[in-house]
Amino acid sequence: MSEIVIKRRELPQQNIHLASVKHPLLEKLYLGRGIKSAEELNYSTQALLNYQHLSGIHLATEVLYQGVINNKKILIVGDFDTDGATSTALIITALKKFGITNVTYIIPDRFEDGYGLSTSVVNKAIEQQAELIITVDNGISAVEAVSFAKQANIQVIITDHHLAPDVLPNADAIINPNLVDCAFPSKNLAGVGVTFYFMLAFRALLRQQNWFQTRNLKEYNLANLLDLVALGTVADVVKLDQNNRILVQQGLSRIRSGYCGAGIKALISISKKNIHELTAQDLSFYLAPRLNAAGRMENMSLGVELLLVENEQDALELVEVLEDLNNSRKAVEKNMQQEALSFIEQLDLQTDTIPNGFVIYHPKFHQGVIGVLSSRIKERFYRPTISFALAENGYLKGSGRSISGIHLRDILERINIRDSKLIVCFGGHAMAAGLTIEQENLALFTQYFNEEVAKVTANMTLEHVVETDGEIGDEFLNVATAQLLKEHGPWGEGFPDPLFDGIFSVYQQKLIAQKHLKLVLQPNDGGQLVNAIMFNVDPALWPDPSIKTVKMVYNLTVDEFRGNQSITLLVKHLWALD
Repeated sequence: MSEIVIKRRELPQQNIHLASVKHPLLEKLYLGRGIKSAEELNYSTQALLNYQHLSGIHLATEVLYQGVINNKKILIVGDFDTDGATSTALIITALKKFGITNVTYIIPDRFEDGYGLSTSVVNKAIEQQAELIITVDNGISAVEAVSFAKQANIQVIITDHHLAPDVLPNADAIINPNLVDCAFPSKNLAGVGVTFYFMLAFRALLRQQNWFQTRNLKEYNLANLLDLVALGTVADVVKLDQNNRILVQQGLSRIRSGYCGAGIKALISISKKNIHELTAQDLSFYLAPRLNAAGRMENMSLGVELLLVENEQDALELVEVLEDLNNSRKAVEKNMQQEALSFIEQLDLQTDTIPNGFVIYHPKFHQGVIGVLSSRIKERFYRPTISFALAENGYLKGSGRSISGIHLRDILERINIRDSKLIVCFGGHAMAAGLTIEQENLALFTQYFNEEVAKVTANMTLEHVVETDGEIGDEFLNVATAQLLKEHGPWGEGFPDPLFDGIFSVYQQKLIAQKHLKLVLQPNDGGQLVNAIMFNVDPALWPDPSIKTVKMVYNLTVDEFRGNQSITLLVKHLWALD
């Protein structure tokens, strides 16, 4: 286990006052997250960045328009995660609402096709007689696949948000805010955000061409699709800069008012969440994992169909299948974690120290769950982790997760420079990456990975730093404050959920369901008793009647029981002080 160090979030040196924020705690939270003016808290759609700043977007809309008026068969190529599924559902829905019906989609099979647009997927496009491919949430590295498509006289529009390679595909148009020459002010759009902007620009072009008038069509309001944008953006853990916060907040507002698709309503229902109280954290921890289960265990087409379905009963039937897949994923993940921890334990016995990074492989690992496994190991040991599974073609497919200060894709790039034949292909960004290697090269890759991570971490202390908003007074430990914080998000990556620390006296402690610790506490400086809960504690350590004082890091949450609301502290980290 890595050491956890509490660091309290620093407030700006200069005297900044957010006059429009009336609550002192809320103002402190905003200032600690870098907000400098009330304008940065403007979450109206009018404050969204203009699509015209995205390089390539006008060319992309023209290519699509020419394809439409020539009745070309359009094939959307998505990705097998929530961002890819929401992107696919969004563009399919938008085009059909625009009256464009000669469009279908394909989600690459994780096990047969690999990630994104590949030659295998292009072959399927050829079989389907596609004439225009549009990628969503993928494609920026698909140099070979795009070349193959062009040879087959298929046009290609790429919409993506991942970091671009040095050599770009020879597509007919590319939209990606992370292109070197793209002037779009936010580089943090998720794939679904890029897709949304593409459809905004395309609708504008259709409007210029009197498309809706000449066909007696009502112009479709793309704000109806912001529920998908919110889900995909949060699920992909992109930074919630102001533009992304607008997209997420607008989507959440629509969901809370019931203006969302039948599929999202079904996901909320199966998750047993209150639709009117839904938060960004609910999207991340309850809805996205269930949708992702389709892509991990079978094919994300099931998830896309759920997001496209309009009948609520059909949606409820589809979501039951996803729930079964998610339960299967949990069982597989549990077994994989046990194998991984056993492997790490052997490393500890050999070295007496935790390595700077982990490369983990077992022949029984499930290819669809290795990303989750890497994330769990990374969280537990605070080390960059890559987990491999055996693919059907005999290669090893890897999925990695990293920690602050270690750019995972850059690490892979450095390995590739050392030996260009070691990694078959790779891609990703700072915190997550995927790759393929030959099975016989696992040991050499592990050696190079450890060496490159060691170079980066030479001057780093690999401590798990937990940044908090400090202590709060007893006057804020109430339902009103918890509701206030819930309503004034969205909180997430780069704009973290309010997290507090403090010392409490323990009045009661007991175990629930043999793994969850329920506590009754009192702030160290006195005040009211308050309930707290910590999930998945070590039952060998808790409860412990001898412990009378604890230090905690926690969130504020609201519990509802028989119509009554009460405050509960959701404990993230817990230390005994006596």
